[in-house]
Amino acid sequence: MSANDSEAPVIALRGVTAELGARPVLRGIDLTVRRGEVVALLGANGSGKSTAVRSIIGQVPLTGGTIELFGTARRRFRQWARVGYVPQRTTAAGGVPATVAEVVASGRLSRTRFGLMRKADREAVARALDLVGMTDRAKDSVNALSGGQHQRVLIARALAAEPELLIMDEPMAGVDLASQEVLAATLREQVAAGATVLLVLHELGPLEPLIDRAVVLRDGCVLHDGPPPKAVGQHALPGHDHVHPHTAADAEPIRTGLLS
Repeated sequence: MSANDSEAPVIALRGVTAELGARPVLRGIDLTVRRGEVVALLGANGSGKSTAVRSIIGQVPLTGGTIELFGTARRRFRQWARVGYVPQRTTAAGGVPATVAEVVASGRLSRTRFGLMRKADREAVARALDLVGMTDRAKDSVNALSGGQHQRVLIARALAAEPELLIMDEPMAGVDLASQEVLAATLREQVAAGATVLLVLHELGPLEPLIDRAVVLRDGCVLHDGPPPKAVGQHALPGHDHVHPHTAADAEPIRTGLLS
């Protein structure tokens, strides 16, 4: 890691604009996340939260502005093993037969040579499974898991690469209370180990004690950037409609690569 790399923001968005289907979704977003910070991206449905994180990892093209990761322009950034991404509304295998361990191991591929798992890789997968409390389900089919267990597997997959930056898109959506508590404990451990975290959330819930900063979006613009608004903890985001459309119909299959 170069001196410049260690001093640069982990994520830097400057004047970012983006469209979906010719409809403007991001309208000049400025966002900086520094090393070791835990930042929550908040807002009502349609405010641009998920589009913002998908633009960071390259899944949504920009129409304007710039994005840097670890001080490098995103278009030139190649060190994706440093980034763990937990997508929104996914199922852990998309109907493809796979065990829990196989899905989690796919998150390690960015660190392997020619896809060959070494001892260190197997140990990283085992640690990730243990962190999310899924060791005893390692050999089970992911198609037999509950929604909360699916989410644990997705997070374990991201953790298997031992990333410096975790980007999580609504990790608590549709998850039972027991799994919420497991996920909060897992995230707490990652933060204690020095991870930088960007979370898309509808409400802070059990993650509130971990949040350093909240960035609230409305209509693709930054409405607030600073300490988490007290009202957010009470489920009272500006324009929040309390709709959480996380149904099987709009689930997207898991992908083994960050940009696939």
